[in-house]
Amino acid sequence: MIKIALPNKGMLAEEAMALVKEAGYRSKRATGKDLSILDAENDVEFVFLRPRDIAVYVQRGILELGITGRDLNLDADVPAHEVMALGFGGSRFHYAVPKESKLTPEKFGGLRIACSYKNIVKRDLARRKIKATVVPLDGAVEISIRLGVADVIGDVVESGLTLREAGLKTIGDPVMVSEAIVISKDGKSCSLPQCQTFLKRITGIILAREYGMIEYDIPKKLLAKAVTLTPGIEAPTISPLKDEQWVAVAALVKKKGINALIDKLADLGAKGIIVTDIKTCRL
Repeated sequence: MIKIALPNKGMLAEEAMALVKEAGYRSKRATGKDLSILDAENDVEFVFLRPRDIAVYVQRGILELGITGRDLNLDADVPAHEVMALGFGGSRFHYAVPKESKLTPEKFGGLRIACSYKNIVKRDLARRKIKATVVPLDGAVEISIRLGVADVIGDVVESGLTLREAGLKTIGDPVMVSEAIVISKDGKSCSLPQCQTFLKRITGIILAREYGMIEYDIPKKLLAKAVTLTPGIEAPTISPLKDEQWVAVAALVKKKGINALIDKLADLGAKGIIVTDIKTCRL
């Protein structure tokens, strides 16, 4: 039996739980205080941990896999191995200064930088060959400049509203771009059968969120042109209709740009165009 860590609270936890449930696993806690859930059918135990702690347990080999944020993993003393990105929980890690400041990251030498992600900041400063004082804080980083604790802050930014309300602005390019990820100690633990099954199922869910099944009827004489618009993965499914001059076509297509695709098919002469969501897939 393998152990997989899931975040115990927050938006990351909600989306991770939904993903695991869609993949066919039993992971719903009876109460918010449950520390673990056993899914005997799939030979998996899900352990609920603080998102920031997950990298520690996984990197030490106590748990085979975990779902956490890339930022939280990279802020660990020794980051775990990133197996795959999950496409949710997106954010950016930025430096920020008072909106009237002319500071840039190249001028941080000798300054104080407050943050809740000290290792990310330390590694970035080392990369830039800048010597500055890192001031670790557990939260409310935005107010640290006004209170005289720091000259600069480094923090995770989503909409940027909190920074603006504090009279701050981001400077420079993002130090890193984060999202939810699956982590392991190294590639070896991923070779376990239960881990392989978990990763394949999760991959299937993520792919399914990107694709839809489009179906439509098209005159045979226009089929060749229609197929260039909807080639599918290997090839579309083409079925005969009662009217021998027409055929039905079904194909997987990317959801991005789906409305423009429908417009093109309709202009070409397709009828009865529908798009259906799919729950999971293997490509």
